[in-house]
Amino acid sequence: MQRAAAGLASVCAGILRTAKGGGRLYGAHVVVLTGTGDNGGDALYAGAQLARRGAAVTAVLAGPRAHLGGRAALQAAGGRFLTITPDHDVRHAIGHADLILDGMLGIGGKGGLREPQATLAQYAASSSAVTVAVDLPSGIDASTGAVDGPCVTADVTVTFGALKPGLLVDPGATRAGVVELIDIGLRPHLQRPDVTAPTLADIAAIVPRPGPEADKYRRGVVGLLVGSDRYTGAAALSTGGAVHGGAGMIRLVTAQAAASVVRARWPEVVITPLTPDLEFPGGVGRVQAWAAGPGMGVTDEAARRLEAVLRTDLPVLVDADGLTLLSQRPGLLPRHAPTLLTPHAGELGRLLGARPADVEARRLSCVQEAATRFGACVLLKGSTTVIAQPGEPEPVLVNPTGTSWLATAGSGDVLTGLAGALLAQGLLPPQAAITAAYLHGLAGRIAAGGDTGAAPAGEAPIGASDVLQAIPAAFRRVAA
Repeated sequence: MQRAAAGLASVCAGILRTAKGGGRLYGAHVVVLTGTGDNGGDALYAGAQLARRGAAVTAVLAGPRAHLGGRAALQAAGGRFLTITPDHDVRHAIGHADLILDGMLGIGGKGGLREPQATLAQYAASSSAVTVAVDLPSGIDASTGAVDGPCVTADVTVTFGALKPGLLVDPGATRAGVVELIDIGLRPHLQRPDVTAPTLADIAAIVPRPGPEADKYRRGVVGLLVGSDRYTGAAALSTGGAVHGGAGMIRLVTAQAAASVVRARWPEVVITPLTPDLEFPGGVGRVQAWAAGPGMGVTDEAARRLEAVLRTDLPVLVDADGLTLLSQRPGLLPRHAPTLLTPHAGELGRLLGARPADVEARRLSCVQEAATRFGACVLLKGSTTVIAQPGEPEPVLVNPTGTSWLATAGSGDVLTGLAGALLAQGLLPPQAAITAAYLHGLAGRIAAGGDTGAAPAGEAPIGASDVLQAIPAAFRRVAA
């Protein structure tokens, strides 16, 4: 607890000094919202350290009692205590605070905040102070990120020992703000995580790189079953994602109108137009993985082609219209060969028979349910991209890159081509999924802000074509 409090106090001191233009902490107003558990103790001990550095610290008791050691430490350092009543004293303290420490609930908290914590969270949200959550914002489920009622929305979360799943997966991740991890000596005692987020070095170790003996077939041939006469752009964007994804050859199967668009933009692609006499998939040529769905339509003919691809023993990625067809024909899955599904919340809702809002609220459990039910690796797109795989329990993968500007038409088509190219190069579905998501998110940041570290306020709107053009820069950033 002392290590946690020291790390917490250090982060808070840095925030306060920045707010004061690099000045001292003396006179800064800090309010500690403390519950009855260890999180409250961490907050009180950190408050005591800040008080000893000259901050004016007020602790508001959000429960019937406070951590005894933490309370004694803050009292000894000159801090003062308020109960929730009289209410005007609490509102005045929070309204005039420079920094609010949320230590009301810890990782054992379930469900939304009850009173008086819910009222205190509302006061904090109305304040201009920086809100720092202790371990995780009160009201968030630490294991899933679910938010079942009122909760604290933090600007910064200082967490201890290990990142909690609820800090990585929305809706909890959005409420956590910037997450700071403090090492308190738990690493040797931690079990295998339930959720993990890769680093740039992790992705660099996965990305396929051609050797001196490489040729176009050794680098992988990806087959794309995408686009139609109506949706020519889906074919162009998916093909572009595959071209920039590192495969040695792209074989595109699509309608004539889409074929003409792609041929003009990507002359290196081998195109097989859909004609009545086409033997599919045998007449397409050698393919090492398929990516199917974007813009292909949901006709009976489209369903027969998707079924033919799924009957092969090749890895298959299914997205967009392909997922709609799967929801209408549940018997097509599971299959024995590697399979990757890449739905957004609405598409996963159709597959599971759930409302999109329920999927958004339970992203972790829904993606795990889908992976088990369909025997496939499932990449759930959205504000946080989460990836689950079937079979033996494995950590859910969470992609740490991206920008809200990626929520644009055609962005998913680019991801389909990119992930399909990685499958064709021999990556297993979980590897292809997280690598494609990471590179796609990185390309979105580069396109929107010109730099991976750009703050959201400095970013600009982008389209899917901008993401496509930034993929080579994302690969270079990973390889640097």
